[in-house]
Amino acid sequence: MRGGRHPQTQVKVERWNQTLRNRILPDNNFLPGDLGAQIEAFVEQYDHQRHHESPVTVTPADAYLGRAPAIPQQREWIKRQTIEYRRLQHRNLGA
Repeated sequence: MRGGRHPQTQVKVERWNQTLRNRILPDNNFLPGDLGAQIEAFVEQYDHQRHHESPVTVTPADAYLGRAPAIPQQREWIKRQTIEYRRLQHRNLGA
C-alpha cells in the first residue's frame, strides 16, 4: 500500500464519489455557481441528514461529534412516549 492508504478507506471514498456523481451529474448546471451549490447541498444532506447503515443508523456528523451513543436512548424515549400517547388516545375513543 502506497502512502498509508487503507483499502477499506479507499472503498468508502470511491463509494462516496460514485454517490456524488450519480446525484449531481445528471442535473444540468448552466450557471457557474450551480455545481458548487449542488455539491454543498449534497454534502450537507450526506453528513447531517442521511442516516447511514450501521447498528444505530446515525449520520456521520453524529458519529464524528460523539452524539451517537445518546441517539438510541432518545429514540427509545420517543418510542415509549408515542406508545403511551396512542394508548391514551385509544382509551379516550373507547370511553
